Amino acid sequence: MWNITWADPIRVLVTGAAGQIAYSLLYSIAKGDVFGKDQPIILVLLDIPPMLPVLDGVVMELQDCALPLLREVIPTDKVEVGFKDLDAAILVGSMPRKEGMERKDLLKANVAIFKTQGAALEKYAKKTVRVLVVGNPANTNCLIASKSAPSIPKENFSCLTRLDHNRARSQVAMRCGVPADAVKNVIIWGNHSSTQYPDVHHAMVNVHGKEVEAYSAVKDDSWLKGDFISTVQLRGAAVIKARKLSSAMSAAKAICDHMRDWWFGTLDGEFMSMGVYAGGNSYGIPEDLIYSFPVHIKNKSWNIHDGLPVNDFSRAKMDATAAELVEERDTALSFLSQ
Repeated sequence: MWNITWADPIRVLVTGAAGQIAYSLLYSIAKGDVFGKDQPIILVLLDIPPMLPVLDGVVMELQDCALPLLREVIPTDKVEVGFKDLDAAILVGSMPRKEGMERKDLLKANVAIFKTQGAALEKYAKKTVRVLVVGNPANTNCLIASKSAPSIPKENFSCLTRLDHNRARSQVAMRCGVPADAVKNVIIWGNHSSTQYPDVHHAMVNVHGKEVEAYSAVKDDSWLKGDFISTVQLRGAAVIKARKLSSAMSAAKAICDHMRDWWFGTLDGEFMSMGVYAGGNSYGIPEDLIYSFPVHIKNKSWNIHDGLPVNDFSRAKMDATAAELVEERDTALSFLSQ
């Protein structure tokens, strides 16, 4: 029983590590749900100095879980410690929007944060590091981090739209009275904001063992083109209204799904939604953006799923969310050059 040969540990960073998303996330990572049941882990937990006492409590709890894969936990407020030799970086921490705050002010604060973190990735992390940006505005924060780490391939940066993807999948499943895994190939196009476009034109639903197109399974086009889209777009706000706190359990689950698929690949015939670099895409989306596309993944590399037909309804929504991202990017880049 004792002569198991373990792989070398990987170093995984979570920022905003004293926050509520991280609190729902860290146990799943440490117990092997994300990087594999035989992959030892060194967890690096980064947060701002005022949060270090809280972080100590999180470290105690992780120790008290007595998890065999968790080799070391490193709490820190220093980027040179946090970003050193990383295999994976999950950037959850960002400046939250405060009441009365203009979106532009929020962007300015986050450009500063993600410029610093991108530069730290550039200086200290492995060049093979896989980076997932969760902190909002996630797409633009991801672009800034990538631009601040020019020697790390752009393909190694992504932002989280898997939560939106899971929300869309679940809405369709509930409507059809099937389990969530009976729905596949929903797509989130664009920005992780209320302009995102949840698209089920290419989705399939397994009904009584037979795969049916989502529109045929749901049998309610006006819902799919109306309330379904707005429910997914505004779900985060609905959770905040109900809980008085933002989505944490579901966000953590989506982060795990995203990273596990990036590590181990997607199933044949399935694609998932990921915010990725738009360069070379075949859907007419401006190139220098992080935009959510349907992707399939193999050997830790994603490819945009090409060739899906796009009708006029979808085109307008895909372009509207791209326009918002272009505006965000241009504002962010003006701050970056200051």
